[in-house]
Amino acid sequence: MSYSFEYIDIILLAMIAGFIFLRLRGILGKKTGFEGKIPPQFEKEFQKTNIAPKPISKIFDEVSQKEFLKGAKIAYETIITDFSDSDNKLIASKTLLGKKIYDQFKEALEDRANKSHFAEITFIGIKSAAIKTHKKIEDSLEVTVDFVSEIITCIKDKDKKIVSGDSEKIKTVYDTWVFSKDIKSSNPNWLLIDTIT
Repeated sequence: MSYSFEYIDIILLAMIAGFIFLRLRGILGKKTGFEGKIPPQFEKEFQKTNIAPKPISKIFDEVSQKEFLKGAKIAYETIITDFSDSDNKLIASKTLLGKKIYDQFKEALEDRANKSHFAEITFIGIKSAAIKTHKKIEDSLEVTVDFVSEIITCIKDKDKKIVSGDSEKIKTVYDTWVFSKDIKSSNPNWLLIDTIT
């Protein structure tokens, strides 16, 4: 007789547990995965706290563009003059070049060295530098700059005879360079990633 009461107790407890489970499920709901919907009562609050990415006009405003152009002019002169080093090493501009451009410059310097040629470049100055385009690509900001500069340049052979160029004539050079910067990185440096001819 006592055994039958135990079974009844177990059945009653199971029924109570089942009832509580069904009540909780009715109140809390059933999770089937992320539904992608926000309840209407929370939607307004969510929109207030939702942080939208900064538009490019805020990241690269007029002040930033002026500062960028100052640095771009210095980088331009450094890279141009570094390319004329007689030891054929991109020393100063190494930290200013993206991998693609660095490899291209290095290959050109090695080719020049193999021919026993060297460049003489006298940088007169930059006549103008203007931002042509700027755009955000994923986590990078890319800025295209048109440079107009004056340079005296010539290539000489091992006997110091001029192979190309003119050692006395000032040449006006038009260059379009593309700089890039990782906007999420703490590194403030811009890299030259492309040259457009």
